[in-house]
Amino acid sequence: MGFKLGTNRGNYASGGEIKTKMRFGKQSGGDGSVPGTPVIRVPLDEGIMGEANMDGTIYINELIEPGSFEDRQTISHEMRHATDMRIGKLAYEDDYITYNGETFPRETIDGRDMILVDGEWKEAGDTGFPWENDANNGNE
Repeated sequence: MGFKLGTNRGNYASGGEIKTKMRFGKQSGGDGSVPGTPVIRVPLDEGIMGEANMDGTIYINELIEPGSFEDRQTISHEMRHATDMRIGKLAYEDDYITYNGETFPRETIDGRDMILVDGEWKEAGDTGFPWENDANNGNE
């Protein structure tokens, strides 16, 4: 059985400008994608800026201006969650969230996504969740 190397991914010139085939961020079209973590712009509920998903994707609210400060902050925050999920520090399903080995029950109460933290039901997206506190530390 043979082995064949892929094509050269070096630099090339286009219109008098040196370019590379290995591009991301602004060079790849400005969608903010990070290698290995697709960033997808979608309509999200009011007040939700972004979501990191268990499948390794990140959703960013389509109303956020690509490349803006708010966009970069949101992607950075969600990348913290995505990284935590990849290393097994954070996981979630419909009925629980696990963070640092501790499980937090999750239920829909009166139509709202609620999570039990320190004996108190809090609405998802609220403040005071340990995984959010950790993700915010890198953005403040």
